Amino acid sequence: MKGNMWRKCCAVLTIAALAVGMTAGCGNQREEKAQYKIGIVQLVNHDAANTARDGFVAALADNGFVEGDNTTFIERNGQNEQSNLEGIAQTFINEEVDLICAVSTSTAQVMAAATSEIPIVGTAITDYEEARLVERNDAPGYNVTGTSDQNPIEKQGALIVQLVPDVQTVGILYNSSEINSQLQVAHMKQYLQEQGIAVQEGAFSNINDMQQTAQNLAEVVDVIYLPTDNTVASAVPQVISVTDEARIPVICGEVAQVEGGGTATYGIDYYKLGYHTGEMAVKILSGEAEPSAMPIEYAAEEDLALAVNKEEADRIGLVIPQEIMEQAVLVTTKATK
Repeated sequence: MKGNMWRKCCAVLTIAALAVGMTAGCGNQREEKAQYKIGIVQLVNHDAANTARDGFVAALADNGFVEGDNTTFIERNGQNEQSNLEGIAQTFINEEVDLICAVSTSTAQVMAAATSEIPIVGTAITDYEEARLVERNDAPGYNVTGTSDQNPIEKQGALIVQLVPDVQTVGILYNSSEINSQLQVAHMKQYLQEQGIAVQEGAFSNINDMQQTAQNLAEVVDVIYLPTDNTVASAVPQVISVTDEARIPVICGEVAQVEGGGTATYGIDYYKLGYHTGEMAVKILSGEAEPSAMPIEYAAEEDLALAVNKEEADRIGLVIPQEIMEQAVLVTTKATK
């Protein structure tokens, strides 16, 4: 009898120990909440950033985080001002949001500087490691992860040569204060110079100087390249007003810039990029993963698009080679509001 009782006691203790172990093993699982608050912040309004945001929200909705049901989105725009971003970060902290989605490099930098506790997923960011948002792109280490919009620079450079075979000088227009733009410029400059093509940088630090900088470039170059620069993207029609008059092709970093009046691109689908960012956020909110252990993810080959604005090419007298036309998605210039 005593032996049976001893075995029963041992069995009870074993079950209890297993239960404790299972509880400990689930320590990374977050308790499901009735309501979630998610902060979404952009540096400035432009089509690529807005599209990435829409993709992010759609992914969350498709995975059960529905606005007006169990989720509240607190959306803010920095209006291209650093001080505004700092205030937005404090708002998110005060509101005790469960997660922040930061669209663009400088936006993510401000959010990360403000909190090391709230999970942050970024999108439309070129290189997290270079921006010092993570320890390494493959092992973030901090409370920040997300998706990169790193451009297929070589393919965009090759597109320039295909469209303008006799190109001698390419101008690159960008905001010198955006680190994502600096990285793209350096990469494109290296590629073009390896092809024997000269590069003229058109750097500006204030949007009020952008159009004059574009004008200066148009006087000395054969083609203008636009990286995925937030300031440039917010005012593409201003650039096109200059390049149309000079009859200069504009090769863009992404499709929305082509829809803004650029000539062509081989670039990223920002809706798909934002959607994938949302899928990463779902894993964090559900407790399946921690930002610190989630590698930065990149656009897949199938998420890249060759886009041509044929009406713009006709306007400046540029003949698009037939092999490009056969592969390209044709877009038209959207009317400006």
